[in-house]
Amino acid sequence: MMQRINQLDYRAGDVLRVSCAPTPARVAEVSPFYVSVEWPWGGIDPDSQYRWNGQVALPVEPDSWEWSLFRTEQDPRTLKANDTCLVGIPETLVRVLDVAHYDPPTDTGRLPRPHTLMTVLPVDYPSIEGSDEDEGDTIELDGAAPIAIEKVSYSPAP
Repeated sequence: MMQRINQLDYRAGDVLRVSCAPTPARVAEVSPFYVSVEWPWGGIDPDSQYRWNGQVALPVEPDSWEWSLFRTEQDPRTLKANDTCLVGIPETLVRVLDVAHYDPPTDTGRLPRPHTLMTVLPVDYPSIEGSDEDEGDTIELDGAAPIAIEKVSYSPAP
């Protein structure tokens, strides 16, 4: 059973098992490279300095790692604008690249504003030396998406 642990317990080098149960979302736009969906969790922050449109782009290639752990359950290559699809994170092993804490919560354009952002990368994804943080996806530990996290292995204490 996956459960959250204290977010201060996460550190770079940890290996985690993450997942998010599929949730219905409307397809807003499709291109050769991404499927843009209306994000089913949280909402637009009206006080944000950013003008997020409420959509998130997910990769079209279902088996490739690109900028997001989230995937559609349906083959994204078959989706069209205004379709309904299921969006979630299939169970994935990731390594933590970085953990950042914010007080006050950081402005991302979405609500709720997160206190903790964790940058992760699938463990089987080859990283380029020195550029890990640019390659990873960010998990909002106190965000609206119900991401389940289980620690699989720990990095040594600093």
